[in-house]
Amino acid sequence: MSFDEDDRVILHDEHSDYDGEEGQVTQVMDTMFGDSTYTVSFEDGQETGIPEDALEAAADEDADDEEDEA
Repeated sequence: MSFDEDDRVILHDEHSDYDGEEGQVTQVMDTMFGDSTYTVSFEDGQETGIPEDALEAAADEDADDEEDEA
């Protein structure tokens, strides 16, 4: 799954200070091999050069709100 700017994601990288945290994609960069890497901003910083397989789509807050109302 590819991500776009402004998507909310969760980082899964045990070597990162932001492992398990939710952030927002601020930049998508295509490599010369046809892959994409991402810059993700978190509450207290950002991580650059993140490969797609280290990211997971965050739960949509609007969907959670709709479930609570039902």
